Amino acid sequence: MFTGIVEELGEVVTIDDLGDSARFRLRGPVVTQDAKHGDSIAVNGVCLTVVDTADGEFTADVMAETLKRSSLGALVPGSRVNLERPMALGGRLGGHLVQGHVDGTGTIVERVPGEHWEIVRIALPDGLARYVVEKGSITVDGVSLTVVEAADDSFTVSLIPTTLALTTLGLKQAGDPVNLEVDVLAKYVERLLGARGGEEKAA
Repeated sequence: MFTGIVEELGEVVTIDDLGDSARFRLRGPVVTQDAKHGDSIAVNGVCLTVVDTADGEFTADVMAETLKRSSLGALVPGSRVNLERPMALGGRLGGHLVQGHVDGTGTIVERVPGEHWEIVRIALPDGLARYVVEKGSITVDGVSLTVVEAADDSFTVSLIPTTLALTTLGLKQAGDPVNLEVDVLAKYVERLLGARGGEEKAA
């Protein structure tokens, strides 16, 4: 479980194409300080399992399904990535509960700079709009953000200078893909209400 508070702006070192999967080596001196084989690290919001670590770098195997459902397949050596270690039990929950399970990829539509922040509009893939609400939480490339405006096919977020400086969201341009993870609590509520509706009809 993660919080969506990015710890480090890392970098892709190498990508080995394994046919039905890929092995990524990534540089992240902060997140590898206490990482070991089998641990999880979120890369642009995607939960990956650490294979090994050495000299501030770690490797992770990325299955074809993950490459297909996220924007990790578009990364190349030298790409910057958002990195976060799992939340420690008993620690502060700075963002919101994030699983690192990407629900789909969105596309940055436009960026509107302000005096001290920047408004970014992101197009939603089919099926996710119902989970996105004004003032609700959403994870964009692993960054926990508050929705400013929710439309039928897109949403906007406001990025403060810290977010722009310390995450990849300061580097993204219109047309770039981003990984999206909606609030898991909304999905559970929908599922439970659907099951309850079915029970009431059966009765």
